[in-house]
Amino acid sequence: MITLKIIFWIGFFIIFYSYLGYGILLYFLIKFKRLLGFSKPYLDNTDYEPEVTLFVAAYNEKDYVDAKVRNSLEMNYPKEKIHHVWVTDGSDDGTPDILRKYEGLEVYHENARGGKIGAMNRGMKFVKTPIVIFSDGNTMLGKESVQEIVNLFRNPKVGCVSGEKRIYQKDADVAAGAGEGIYWKYESTLKKWDAELYSVVGAAGELFAIRTTLYREVEKDTLLDDFIISLRVAMDGYTIQYNPNAYAIETSSANVKEELKRKIRIAAGGIQSVVRLRDLLNPFKYGILSFQYISHRVLRWTLAPLFLPILLILNIIISATEGISSFSFFNIVLILQLLFYSSALLGWYLENKAIKVKILFIPYYFFIMNLAVFLGFKRYLKKSQSVNWERAKRA
Repeated sequence: MITLKIIFWIGFFIIFYSYLGYGILLYFLIKFKRLLGFSKPYLDNTDYEPEVTLFVAAYNEKDYVDAKVRNSLEMNYPKEKIHHVWVTDGSDDGTPDILRKYEGLEVYHENARGGKIGAMNRGMKFVKTPIVIFSDGNTMLGKESVQEIVNLFRNPKVGCVSGEKRIYQKDADVAAGAGEGIYWKYESTLKKWDAELYSVVGAAGELFAIRTTLYREVEKDTLLDDFIISLRVAMDGYTIQYNPNAYAIETSSANVKEELKRKIRIAAGGIQSVVRLRDLLNPFKYGILSFQYISHRVLRWTLAPLFLPILLILNIIISATEGISSFSFFNIVLILQLLFYSSALLGWYLENKAIKVKILFIPYYFFIMNLAVFLGFKRYLKKSQSVNWERAKRA
């Protein structure tokens, strides 16, 4: 029984730390850093205004390209300093033809489809500006996004800047929309604190930028291109900074089934990234970056989901052995776990009945997130996740 309790406490700590404890620790570390006066903004090089390239790798985006191009041309940054590069490899829905109607766009197209990373590797050969800003074809950017990103590159220690992903929400949103929106708000807060402490651990593919000279061609089977590219920049000694004033906005997944499909792909890519970036697990080499990486990412893709079912099973065994009638710590935790899973099940039931109780969508979304890790791990082991992802349907 002592052994079971030790495993329980280890699992309890890992789960709590992964999802809440790290955020609490970050909060106090940032407070301490500010108290010591180490969180001052970089104020030098204020006349820094380089040419930039807005880079979009698009596959069959005919429903979005007109709006995306108009949005790109409306950025509040000197027009002559923004270059527009689109790579549409594999698109067969007329996307390249639509783009060619616009003046000032560089459109590169091949009939063969090599996935997003293939398009990025090929397209980067055409980028001549010192800063390249990556964005998705179905996301709209805030008008100040380019300027806000460039502002952070004034600091020569910054090698990558991540924008904020925002989810367009409305009252009619289902569990996917409510859960995804809340999740990204929490993630945004953690990224702000990560950046202030030292560096963000991975950029959002919807909007991020790097110094062009730091781009290294990525393996063709890479699933999370944004994550790998940005963290390799950090491993080269630069920091990844975060600016929520530079944002990309998109609608949520159409439903939880579509969101699960997306999360499974991300989880498979996450496991691949942990293996591929295994050197980053060494805190003696990468110091605080390793601490942030393990705390914010690795545990969520490995031990935390694994311990969720183990914790429930151990809790049942321990409570049954000690007596379920008492108000012991283990019994209270068991009741809370059962309430959580019951809420997730009820959230699933209500979504299928088109009844919207958003408070129940939070445990449901959390459950789906962790279920996706198991399914993604299985997909990674079977090597059945193609780089040519099937796009999740959006609300």
